[in-house]
Amino acid sequence: MTALSAAARRLVPSSVGGRNLLGGAAALVLVVLVLEATEPFRHSQLATLSYYGIAAVGLTVLTGLNGQISLGHGALMAVGAYTTALLLDADGVPFGLALLVSAAVTALVGVLVGAAAARLHGPYLAGATLALAVGAPGLAVYFDSLLGGEQGLRVASPTAPQWFDDAMFFVTGSGIGNQEYLAYLGWGTLLLVMVLLANLVASRFGRVWRAVRDDEVAAELSGVRLGHTRVLAFVVSAACAGLAGSVLAMVVRLAAPSGFTIVLSLSLLTAVVVGGLGSLTGALLGSALLVFLPPAVTDLGTGAGLSDVRAAELAPLVYGVVLVVVILVAPSGAMGLIRRLWQSVRNRRRGNEQGGTR
Repeated sequence: MTALSAAARRLVPSSVGGRNLLGGAAALVLVVLVLEATEPFRHSQLATLSYYGIAAVGLTVLTGLNGQISLGHGALMAVGAYTTALLLDADGVPFGLALLVSAAVTALVGVLVGAAAARLHGPYLAGATLALAVGAPGLAVYFDSLLGGEQGLRVASPTAPQWFDDAMFFVTGSGIGNQEYLAYLGWGTLLLVMVLLANLVASRFGRVWRAVRDDEVAAELSGVRLGHTRVLAFVVSAACAGLAGSVLAMVVRLAAPSGFTIVLSLSLLTAVVVGGLGSLTGALLGSALLVFLPPAVTDLGTGAGLSDVRAAELAPLVYGVVLVVVILVAPSGAMGLIRRLWQSVRNRRRGNEQGGTR
């Protein structure tokens, strides 16, 4: 067992970037296996999880690492979604370029909002971003000639290119449907974002963000420029929200004000808290709970004899109960609980090995 573990350690890259890249590649293989083993309905759910996950990991950088509370990420997702809808409406714009431009435009909005919010703290910042989340959907109604008003804009969903379809047929032996391709598109974007953010978090920028979160005064005395640090975290988080909104528009095939209400912003913050503040993997776990728990509770409710409406109303209640239980039982979130359990198992195993050597 010792020789096997030593050999496994030699296969793991020594650099942080190499380990993150290896983890992303392993996760991509797992995604392919899951998508090929599930039905179209699960493909739709996994595509939904992908854009929730992109937005949640971006919010983790802002809230979990830098300590800024944002209730306006739904509005930033709307910027990315509407930018994608306008770009894909034009002939000849590839969806990859639409993703990049949507992220860039939302990052620019993040510069403006972050610069304004850099002087705000705690509830004041939350209130400012809450106003953004409440007011942004109204812009689509005001500029209805451009943004489609209440009905929103239809989005031309991309289809799988021939080379991708041929490659997947070579690997899996079967063709690929449109919903499955959108799930691949979303998860490819999510894994790329997670690898980039994991490297960024492990770099000097991540250490500075954590220093500002833990003690602003000490960080400023050490030479950290608080305003620039906060704006940078906001820009990175906004770019992720723009990517998430872009993927959402492609998956849902619509960019409308009703899809970007304050509920979306609160849901993203809840996913970050449930998964564990400061953990990218925890943000993904919280997003999974956000996507898979409500349908499961609804099915249980209808199976217990409740009407469809009452079963659907039961889902937010159960999600709220889960949130309260997580906060009480595991204040550091799901990832914090997993780490404690893993450390407990390792300590017990180490104790058994030491007892055996005696």
